[in-house]
Amino acid sequence: MKYEFSDDLKQAQTLDQEDVLSDIRNHFYIQPNQIYMDGNSLGLASKDAEESLNKMMNVWKTEGINMWDEYFHYGQKLGDECAKLINAEKNEVLITGSTTSNVHQCVTTLYHPTKDRYKILVDDLNFPTDRYAVDSDVRLKGYTPEEAVKVVKSPDGKYIDEDAVIEAMTPDVALILLPTVLYRSAQILDMEKITKAAHERGIFIGWDLCHAIGAIKMDFQKVQPDFAIWCTYKYLSGGPGSIAGLYLNKKHFDKTPGLAGWWGNRDDTQFQLKHQFQHQQDVSGWQIGTPTMLSMAPLEGTLKLINSIGMDKIRTKSLKITAYLMYLIDTKLSKYGCTVGNPREDDKRGGHVCLEHPNGYQISLALKDRGVIPDFREPDVIRLAPIALYTSYQEVYKMVEILEDIMSSKSYEKYSDKRGLVV
Repeated sequence: MKYEFSDDLKQAQTLDQEDVLSDIRNHFYIQPNQIYMDGNSLGLASKDAEESLNKMMNVWKTEGINMWDEYFHYGQKLGDECAKLINAEKNEVLITGSTTSNVHQCVTTLYHPTKDRYKILVDDLNFPTDRYAVDSDVRLKGYTPEEAVKVVKSPDGKYIDEDAVIEAMTPDVALILLPTVLYRSAQILDMEKITKAAHERGIFIGWDLCHAIGAIKMDFQKVQPDFAIWCTYKYLSGGPGSIAGLYLNKKHFDKTPGLAGWWGNRDDTQFQLKHQFQHQQDVSGWQIGTPTMLSMAPLEGTLKLINSIGMDKIRTKSLKITAYLMYLIDTKLSKYGCTVGNPREDDKRGGHVCLEHPNGYQISLALKDRGVIPDFREPDVIRLAPIALYTSYQEVYKMVEILEDIMSSKSYEKYSDKRGLVV
């Protein structure tokens, strides 16, 4: 989409006045004298999340073990709400585990290597935890990662070449795991195109939605992947370390879960406590242990809020406000060597902007001392995420003004380039 922007504060104020989501900001705990641009790492706390957490506490206080009468299927209930964000069927989505444990669950369920088809195809830019899990899973099958993990190399260290991925789908590939949105460069991969190519070759394919869910629109009824996994603490603001999400296509419900646990047993025999596992014939059969209710509860509030707005409105604002930020980087910061390191096309860009500069780490520290919260990714990327639910255009404008002062004064030079624990 074409946008008409200007580099003055007055337009930022006008954009906020025209923003149909401006009132949603009041649902979140915005800290005074702080501009929060790290919602793609940890979303801000909302009053809706607080309310649903307090509700769960009260249920525990008053009901004790009787709370299970109402909350036994809580993971499925939240999964139903999450399914709306990706247009999947209700019984295909579950809130359970962590991103990494869900990778293990899906891979061990679908990866059954043979002499001729034994490789897992990955890229070299995805978040490392996915690769750690895949490497671990092939070892469990008696292979080394060097033998069984096929890596599609990025041509430039920033983007994945979709055609190269498809070309790598050789007859020895059994399964594929890829990111929908790259965490470093915000590139969106064409899930439909790549999934179709995989299925035409008889290959199972799964997607990591960690930087996609709640940020971009997805249609799993159309794409029909085999599985997907994601965290819920970024754009979904479920809270630090909140319970993750798992999608399993219903065509796989007859398969035995790779990692069995008692919470995945059939409802009608679970409390018979037999030693023979009988998994529930829907996505809930892929649960392992007892759900952690207090960690799941905040997500209920934020999912209700997000679904009351709808992904159409969220994505529309996200595209506009990230375009505005890119415009300001071009007009105000490019003369200092700052560049935009993410795709500019609306259909190729996720929910964050990548500001690149050789001194990016030091600049990020200078920003934090000025009340701006970004995050940094190697080697030179400052990730800035103006979240549609709670970031204003005036905050974006003010942040760029602060950046302009940091760059013109070179105040970032006083900061060490030695990396901290959380970069």
